[in-house]
Amino acid sequence: MSAQVRKPTARLCEQCGRAEVWDEDLEAWQLAREDGVKQVGNPHCIHEWDINGTFNPVDNPDS
Repeated sequence: MSAQVRKPTARLCEQCGRAEVWDEDLEAWQLAREDGVKQVGNPHCIHEWDINGTFNPVDNPDS
């Protein structure tokens, strides 16, 4: 079986804490909610998403 490419389903801004989750129905990022509160972060932030984190887009079932 060959390797599959996965998409991230959540992201967090390293600067302001804005959190977003991927909505499959809308095919867009939506604000995450924690205890019913939207995790908006700072509206003036140029968001620095954790793109160098631990997420690995390649899912290799052979390993």
